[in-house]
Amino acid sequence: MVEAALARSEPHRDLPFRVEPLHPGFGCEILDIALADAVGEQMFDKVYQAFLAYQLILFRNVDLPPATQVAFARRFGEVQVHVMNQYQGYQAHPEIYLLTNLDAQGQPNGKHPDKGTLYWHTDGSWRERTGQATMMYSEMVPEEGGETQFADMYAAYARLSPAWKQRIEGRKAVHNLDFSRTRRHGHEPMTAEQKAKVPPIPQPIVRTHPETKRKAIFLGDHAEYIEGMDYQEGRALIEELNVLITPAAAIYSHKWKPGECMVWDNRCLLHRATGFDTARHKRVMRRCTINGDEPY
Repeated sequence: MVEAALARSEPHRDLPFRVEPLHPGFGCEILDIALADAVGEQMFDKVYQAFLAYQLILFRNVDLPPATQVAFARRFGEVQVHVMNQYQGYQAHPEIYLLTNLDAQGQPNGKHPDKGTLYWHTDGSWRERTGQATMMYSEMVPEEGGETQFADMYAAYARLSPAWKQRIEGRKAVHNLDFSRTRRHGHEPMTAEQKAKVPPIPQPIVRTHPETKRKAIFLGDHAEYIEGMDYQEGRALIEELNVLITPAAAIYSHKWKPGECMVWDNRCLLHRATGFDTARHKRVMRRCTINGDEPY
């Protein structure tokens, strides 16, 4: 916690807008500037400074059409076109990953669009160049449930005992989208073409953030096994560590309202959605993932 506070203290002093912390350890709402100003040449560097310092930034009461969302995401970097092309809800904007439980008549269909989102993960960890940031926009949100929860992986690493740090230092976990998709959403598996585009990829369990240079745990539900370990032994380690790094006391749970835009750093946060009544409530969320670097 002290380390997180120190990391934020200097950037906070010269930001030309107000920030309201969302959680004692990370996350902030940006106030007093419009989103159009935030993406401008004069302001974006400061917005990005807040993004790095707080790991998660939030804008409320935003009108964000799909084209504008993609343009905003591009300010952070190259926007991913997801391999799961059935989630591309806008032909003109394939960068948008649409999560919706609405049928053709605009009514709840009783189906969860992606049950994999209900488990701790980091977006794009199954790519050689993993997700740098995710931008989520809320169109419709349920009255109950449907939150997004976050866990700080800087703090998770700092909390680990010396024995745990020694146990995982230098280890790589193999991240596999086909593994996690089949495990959590097996009734709609990946196609052979989709699998071929994203083969399993080893990633360091302890990574160094390329910009802040701080160490963070890099794991989550896409991690299948650990290189150099017996498969079942590696599975047990991954499951144990995923629980250890996401204690309830350290989690920020965001209750969405319509018209909110949030950007979070996939290199140092895990996230998951909470469930909701898909037959009674509507939930429509638009996501863009910005490609990052190869973890080290």
